[in-house]
Amino acid sequence: MEQALREHSREIGIVYAHNDDMALGAIEAIEAFGLKLGKDIRIISVDATRAALKALSIGKLNLVVECDPLLGPQLMKAVKDLVAGKELPMKIVTAEGLFTPQSAKVELGNREF
Repeated sequence: MEQALREHSREIGIVYAHNDDMALGAIEAIEAFGLKLGKDIRIISVDATRAALKALSIGKLNLVVECDPLLGPQLMKAVKDLVAGKELPMKIVTAEGLFTPQSAKVELGNREF
Protein backbone atom coordinates (compact mmCIF):
# COMPACT_ATOMS: atom_id res chain seq x y z
CA MET A 1 0.00 0.00 0.00
CA GLU A 2 2.82 2.37 0.86
CA GLN A 3 4.45 1.90 -2.54
CA ALA A 4 1.12 2.29 -4.34
CA LEU A 5 0.51 5.54 -2.48
CA ARG A 6 3.99 6.86 -3.28
CA GLU A 7 3.59 6.06 -6.98
CA HIS A 8 -0.16 6.56 -7.59
CA SER A 9 -1.77 8.41 -4.67
CA ARG A 10 -3.70 10.80 -6.92
CA GLU A 11 -5.14 7.90 -8.92
CA ILE A 12 -6.37 5.81 -5.98
CA GLY A 13 -9.93 6.49 -4.87
CA ILE A 14 -10.95 3.12 -3.45
CA VAL A 15 -9.10 0.26 -1.81
CA TYR A 16 -10.75 -3.18 -1.90
CA ALA A 17 -9.22 -5.44 0.74
CA HIS A 18 -10.18 -9.09 0.58
CA ASN A 19 -9.74 -9.43 4.33
CA ASP A 20 -9.93 -7.14 7.32
CA ASP A 21 -6.25 -7.39 8.22
CA MET A 22 -5.35 -6.04 4.77
CA ALA A 23 -7.83 -3.19 5.26
CA LEU A 24 -6.43 -2.34 8.69
CA GLY A 25 -2.92 -2.26 7.22
CA ALA A 26 -4.14 0.00 4.41
CA ILE A 27 -5.64 2.35 7.01
CA GLU A 28 -2.25 2.70 8.70
CA ALA A 29 -0.48 3.37 5.40
CA ILE A 30 -3.08 5.88 4.19
CA GLU A 31 -3.05 7.79 7.48
CA ALA A 32 0.77 7.81 7.55
CA PHE A 33 0.74 9.18 3.99
CA GLY A 34 -1.44 12.06 5.19
CA LEU A 35 -4.61 11.27 3.25
CA LYS A 36 -8.10 11.45 4.75
CA LEU A 37 -9.93 8.15 5.09
CA GLY A 38 -13.41 8.29 3.62
CA LYS A 39 -12.61 11.50 1.76
CA ASP A 40 -9.41 11.03 -0.23
CA ILE A 41 -9.63 7.23 -0.27
CA ARG A 42 -12.49 4.91 0.64
CA ILE A 43 -11.89 1.36 1.86
CA ILE A 44 -14.09 -1.71 1.41
CA SER A 45 -13.17 -4.82 3.38
CA VAL A 46 -14.27 -8.45 3.56
CA ASP A 47 -14.69 -10.51 6.77
CA ALA A 48 -16.47 -8.30 9.35
CA THR A 49 -14.25 -9.02 12.32
CA ARG A 50 -14.72 -7.01 15.50
CA ALA A 51 -11.63 -4.90 14.66
CA ALA A 52 -13.00 -4.01 11.22
CA LEU A 53 -16.44 -3.17 12.58
CA LYS A 54 -14.83 -0.88 15.14
CA ALA A 55 -12.82 0.84 12.38
CA LEU A 56 -16.01 1.10 10.32
CA SER A 57 -17.98 2.58 13.22
CA ILE A 58 -15.45 5.42 13.61
CA GLY A 59 -15.20 6.18 9.90
CA LYS A 60 -11.90 4.54 9.02
CA LEU A 61 -13.58 1.99 6.74
CA ASN A 62 -16.51 2.71 4.45
CA LEU A 63 -18.12 -0.69 3.94
CA VAL A 64 -17.52 -4.18 5.31
CA VAL A 65 -18.79 -7.33 3.62
CA GLU A 66 -19.30 -10.25 5.97
CA CYS A 67 -17.62 -13.60 5.36
CA ASP A 68 -18.63 -15.49 8.48
CA PRO A 69 -16.02 -17.97 9.74
CA LEU A 70 -18.65 -19.48 12.02
CA LEU A 71 -20.30 -21.34 9.15
CA GLY A 72 -18.49 -24.51 10.26
CA PRO A 73 -21.51 -25.97 12.10
CA GLN A 74 -23.64 -25.48 8.98
CA LEU A 75 -21.00 -27.29 6.91
CA MET A 76 -20.72 -30.15 9.42
CA LYS A 77 -24.49 -30.63 9.40
CA ALA A 78 -24.44 -30.88 5.61
CA VAL A 79 -21.61 -33.43 5.72
CA LYS A 80 -23.40 -35.52 8.36
CA ASP A 81 -26.64 -35.38 6.38
CA LEU A 82 -24.81 -36.48 3.21
CA VAL A 83 -23.08 -39.37 5.01
CA ALA A 84 -26.48 -40.39 6.44
CA GLY A 85 -27.82 -40.64 2.90
CA LYS A 86 -29.98 -37.54 3.03
CA GLU A 87 -30.37 -35.46 -0.09
CA LEU A 88 -28.81 -32.02 0.12
CA PRO A 89 -30.22 -28.93 -1.54
CA MET A 90 -28.38 -27.70 -4.63
CA LYS A 91 -27.49 -24.50 -2.73
CA ILE A 92 -26.88 -23.92 0.96
CA VAL A 93 -27.18 -20.24 1.77
CA THR A 94 -25.18 -18.79 4.64
CA ALA A 95 -26.34 -15.78 6.61
CA GLU A 96 -23.95 -12.97 5.74
CA GLY A 97 -24.40 -9.30 5.05
CA LEU A 98 -23.04 -5.81 4.52
CA PHE A 99 -22.18 -3.36 7.26
CA THR A 100 -22.19 0.42 7.11
CA PRO A 101 -20.80 2.71 9.81
CA GLN A 102 -24.27 2.90 11.41
CA SER A 103 -25.01 -0.84 11.38
CA ALA A 104 -21.48 -1.63 12.61
CA LYS A 105 -22.15 0.23 15.86
CA VAL A 106 -25.14 -2.04 16.50
CA GLU A 107 -23.38 -5.27 15.47
CA LEU A 108 -20.22 -4.70 17.55
CA GLY A 109 -21.91 -5.98 20.70
CA ASN A 110 -23.02 -9.18 18.96
CA ARG A 111 -19.77 -10.08 17.22
CA GLU A 112 -18.16 -13.37 18.30
CA PHE A 113 -14.99 -12.93 16.24
